[in-house]
Amino acid sequence: MGAVQAQQTRPEVTIDPGGVPPAVLQAVTKAVDHIISLSQDQDGGEVDRLRRRARDVTITALATEGYFSPDVTLQAGTDIGGETWDITIRPGERSVISSVDLGFAGAISHDRYSERVERMRTAWSLPVGADFRSEQWETAKRDLIGSVSEEDFAFARIDKSEARVDADAARVDLTVHVASGPEVILGELQTEGLRRVPSRLVRRYVTYEEGQTRYNRRDMIRWQQDMQSTSFFSSADVALARASGRRTIQQVADQMAEGEGAGDLDAMRTPPEAGQPRDTQTESSVDEPGERRAGLMDMDSIVVPVRTTVVEAPARRVGVSIGADTDVGVGFETSYRQNVVLGQPVELQSGLGLDLKRQIAFADIYLPPSPEGYRDSVGVRAEHYDISGQDLQRVAFGGTRSRTRHGAGDSRVEYETRTSALLAYDKVNISGGDKYTLPSVNLTQQWLRRDVDNRYNPRSGNLIELVAGVGTSVREFNPYTRLYARGQQWWPIGERDLITVRGEVGKVWSRDGARVPDDFRFRTGGARTIRGYRYLRLGLEEGDATVGAPTLAVGSVEYQHFFTDMLGVGVFVDAGDAAASFRDMDIAWSVGSGLRVRTPAGPIFVDLAWADRDKRLRLSFSLGLAF
Repeated sequence: MGAVQAQQTRPEVTIDPGGVPPAVLQAVTKAVDHIISLSQDQDGGEVDRLRRRARDVTITALATEGYFSPDVTLQAGTDIGGETWDITIRPGERSVISSVDLGFAGAISHDRYSERVERMRTAWSLPVGADFRSEQWETAKRDLIGSVSEEDFAFARIDKSEARVDADAARVDLTVHVASGPEVILGELQTEGLRRVPSRLVRRYVTYEEGQTRYNRRDMIRWQQDMQSTSFFSSADVALARASGRRTIQQVADQMAEGEGAGDLDAMRTPPEAGQPRDTQTESSVDEPGERRAGLMDMDSIVVPVRTTVVEAPARRVGVSIGADTDVGVGFETSYRQNVVLGQPVELQSGLGLDLKRQIAFADIYLPPSPEGYRDSVGVRAEHYDISGQDLQRVAFGGTRSRTRHGAGDSRVEYETRTSALLAYDKVNISGGDKYTLPSVNLTQQWLRRDVDNRYNPRSGNLIELVAGVGTSVREFNPYTRLYARGQQWWPIGERDLITVRGEVGKVWSRDGARVPDDFRFRTGGARTIRGYRYLRLGLEEGDATVGAPTLAVGSVEYQHFFTDMLGVGVFVDAGDAAASFRDMDIAWSVGSGLRVRTPAGPIFVDLAWADRDKRLRLSFSLGLAF
C-alpha cells in the first residue's frame, strides 16, 4: 500500500540552473512541470520513461533559448516525502546571431520600393550580435512578412526560412527570403448579402478608385469597422476576392499568363503600362515559344476584385420601458426604429414618453454615419410639461451633427461632440403670473469627455461636459448666451467601496426683460441633483411658480459601501442653488443615506435625505424596466 502511494506522489524537483538567466530558467521549469504532471498514477517503467523525457524537454527548452550544447543530468532519489528529481544544468555558451540574410523577390524588388525594403532591413528585430531565441525568431519573421503584406503585396509569403546553428562556435546564421508577389490593385467592388439596404451605402464606406487604388490592409479593416458601426448591418466583412467564379486568383492569373486574351478580364485585369489605353492587356511573358508564362507570384501587378459580405440588421425594432421615481411618478416610454425608409439608407427613430409631469413625442431621421464618424439628423418634437407651477407646450424642429470617438490605442477615454440648431415655438403659462408665447432659434455646442471603467456602473474615472449656446427670439432681436459645465469623479476604495464627487455650474447672459427659453435656464432639486428637495423647486419665484434662473451651482460628495458586488449603501451631502446671480444664491443643502443596487442597466438609488431649507425628510427613488 505504501509503495502504491509513493508511486502516485508527485516527485520533488530541484533544478540547478547553472547560471542561466531567469527567463531561461522559467522556460525550463514550465517544460519540466508538464512532465511532472504526467508522472502520477504511472507504473515504475513508465516513470523511468518520464524521467528521460524530463531531461529531454530540459535540453529542448534550453535550445529554444539559444543554448545548443548543454550538459544536463537528472538524478532520481527518494526522501521522506517520496521521489526526488535533481536536475543539474551546465548550459554552455549561448548562441548569438552571426549573420542575417534578408532577401526580397517579386515586385517589391523594383527600385521604387528600395526605401521601403531598406526600412524593413533596419527594423529586423534579430540583428547580428543578438542572443538567439526561438520565440523572437518566429516573431521577427511574422513582423517581416506582416510589414510586406500590410500594404501593396497581399499575396506575400516567406519562400525560405532557415536558422543554421553552429553549436560548437555558439553562432546562428539566419536566412529569410520573402516573395512579395505582384503589386495588388483594387478592382471591381462585389457586394453580397444586400436585401433592403441600397448598394450605394456600401460605397459610402468602401472608398477607392477601381483599377487605381493599391491594396492596404488597414483600409480594409477601417472600411469594415465603419460599416459595422452603423445600424444597417449586423456584420460586415471586406476582403480581396480570392476566387473568381469557381477559380482561385492563382488559377486565373496562371491562365492570364498562358496566352493572349486568356483569363477572366472582367474579374481581374493587369493594369496598363504608362501611355497604353485602359483596355489594353499587359502581361508578364517570356519570348521563348512553348515556355510556361509567369504565374501569380511572378507578376509585377494584378487587379483583384474587392468582395464585401454583409448581414443586414433587422429592419424594425420596437422598445418599451416602464419606470417610476419620486420626481415624475410612473412613466412609460415606447420607441420605434426603422433602418431603411422608402428605399433610402436612412434611419427613422420615433418615440413617445409619458409621465405625470411630462409628455413627449418625437420623430428623427438619421443619415448614415460619415466615414469620419459624424452622424447628422433632422427631426421634429412636441413636448408638454407642468412642473413647479410652470406649464409649457413646445413644438420644435431642428438638426444635429454628433460624433463619438475613442482615445488613441487601448485608451478607455471617449469623446462626444454635438452641434445642434433648433427652431422652437413655446407657449408658457405661469401659475399666478404671465402667459406668453416665445418663438426662438438656438444654436448649441456640446463637448463631453468620459473616462470610466464601466459606463453604467463606474467605480473609477471621471466625466467632464461643457456646453455653450446662443439664441434669440424670432420676433425681435434679443440675443442670449448660455455656458454650462458639469463634472464627476469616482475614486475606488478597497475592493468594492468608492467615493464620488460631482458638480455643476452654469450662467445665462441676456438683456433685462428678455424672454429666454426654459431649456436655456436653470432649475435644480430632486433625486438626481439636490436630494431632499422637490423636483426642480429651486429656482426663481414668479407668481405661484418656480421658473428657470440665470445661474446655477450644485455640488455633491458621496461615499458608497457595498456588501456584495450588487448591494450597498451610500451616505451623501448635496448643496446648491439656482438664482438670479451667484451673489444672490442662498445655498440649499441636504444630508442623507440610501440603498444602492447595481444592475446591468445602471444603478438604482433609494435615498432618504434631510433638506435644511425645508426642515424635513424626503424619500427619493428611481427604478425602471425595459422590454
